[in-house]
Amino acid sequence: MLFNSYEFLFAFLPVTLLVFLLLGKASRGLALGWLTLASLAFYAWWRPVNVPIIAVSLAVNFSIARLLQGMPSAAGNARRRALLLAAGIVFNVCFLGYFKYTNFLLTAANDIAGTDFALTQIILPLGLSFITFQKIAFLVDVHAGRVESVSLREYLLFVLFFPQLIAGPIVHYREMMPQFHRNPCRYDGNALAVGLTMICFGLFKKVVLADGMASFVSPVYQQAAHGPVSLLPAWLAALGFTLQIYFDFSGYSDMAAGIARCFGVRLPLNFYSPLQASNIIDFWTRWHVTLSRFLTAYLYNPMLLALTRRRFARGLPGLGGNNRSVGAFLQLLALPLLLTMLVSGIWHGAGYLFLVWGLLHGLYLTIDHAWRLWGPKRTADKQRYERIMRPLGFALTFLAVVLSMVFFRAPTLRAASEVLSGMLGAHGVELPRLLVEKIGASHLPHAVSIAENLGLKDLLQQSVWLLGLLFIALILPNSIQIMRNHEPVLGARERPADTGVLLRSLSWNPSLGWALAIAVLGAIAVMRLGGPSEFLYWQF
Repeated sequence: MLFNSYEFLFAFLPVTLLVFLLLGKASRGLALGWLTLASLAFYAWWRPVNVPIIAVSLAVNFSIARLLQGMPSAAGNARRRALLLAAGIVFNVCFLGYFKYTNFLLTAANDIAGTDFALTQIILPLGLSFITFQKIAFLVDVHAGRVESVSLREYLLFVLFFPQLIAGPIVHYREMMPQFHRNPCRYDGNALAVGLTMICFGLFKKVVLADGMASFVSPVYQQAAHGPVSLLPAWLAALGFTLQIYFDFSGYSDMAAGIARCFGVRLPLNFYSPLQASNIIDFWTRWHVTLSRFLTAYLYNPMLLALTRRRFARGLPGLGGNNRSVGAFLQLLALPLLLTMLVSGIWHGAGYLFLVWGLLHGLYLTIDHAWRLWGPKRTADKQRYERIMRPLGFALTFLAVVLSMVFFRAPTLRAASEVLSGMLGAHGVELPRLLVEKIGASHLPHAVSIAENLGLKDLLQQSVWLLGLLFIALILPNSIQIMRNHEPVLGARERPADTGVLLRSLSWNPSLGWALAIAVLGAIAVMRLGGPSEFLYWQF
């Protein structure tokens, strides 16, 4: 059941919320128990067999957590606790690996070794990648003593809370359960208004903006899978998909936050205008924020610490102070970054292209860190430096993200190569016949030819749509900024406040004007339900 479906918006969500509020008048325990049951029903909707599959994983993880909590953190138990934690992490990785990567590994073996392993039909359970990282973080937190006690009821609610199931965010037990403990499970007009506003924002982004872009993007990538693509369609497809996935993920993040807010819960911030980033490090603090947080805390930092200790044990300096040697940089920054982003790529999808995408972003991050170490430093004239470097950094970051998204979207390496070659002009330039006739063929270079399958009207429509989406993504404040004063998500007020005139005029408040504006957005989105829709994070 997707958030942008009739059955969810007009049946599941209102019924679940209504029963939750009614039960909350009698007992918080009953209301939270109902929320857990409703989340199980949501999880089972698409494929009921998912429930017993995920139940095995839940049982194993909960049992390991209870064993860790029952084992005192004395020195004599340190090794046993570490082995138990390692066993839990290995189980979760293998569990995810079987469902998500079996066929990819068999394909890789066939390609590399020339074997003939038969691929099996394995259906990935809903949201398994998100749930797996969530459970790993939970076990690590229990081992570290950051989670002192947990009941089975609380654990099930934490893992299965349905707003976070499909596309995240990846949440921590210590940021979610205190909210459920404090939750009165009663009607809150402000929370409901904030929640419904966020749902309408997200639904409009998803079904109007993202799905509206899909019809321009998909045909080009289909063409690229079979042959060359010229300059104009290649750039339209590359830019178009970047904006499509931007509004798809942004919309789902908004809807998840809004749904949770209706139940009196704030999810952590997960998306914050990443295309406005002025460098790639900034981009990853805005795009899929909770994934970056997880990979940094549970993979990158431990790897960096282990490598630093190893260097010190060998009598070598770390990467600090005046030591900025290439060797230390490669070992302590480049290697952990590349491996971390490789894991990010693998996590996003089972395929060669996701590996390339992850390594590419690892390379981007490595270059950014190298620039900070060895590039020109900010002088006393800091304002002049910022005036020059911020626009340049923004342009380079935007271009780097667009290029990487070609690998994220392309069905094959060949298709990605054809799109990238087309963006470089290797396949010439094709223009609509009417445009060529208006300009005059004699005035155009020999590399320009007539595109028989691209009309001038289509080109103008695609260009206007792209410019409109770029304006929204790059200029307008995001939904979290608009709703900032009412804290729609955790961490909303920790972001720097923008005091610009545009944001001040678009700051949300519970008024008749805003109610009418949001109602119009919601109505437009609802009218678009049922049409062609691509959910880019389906079954992550």
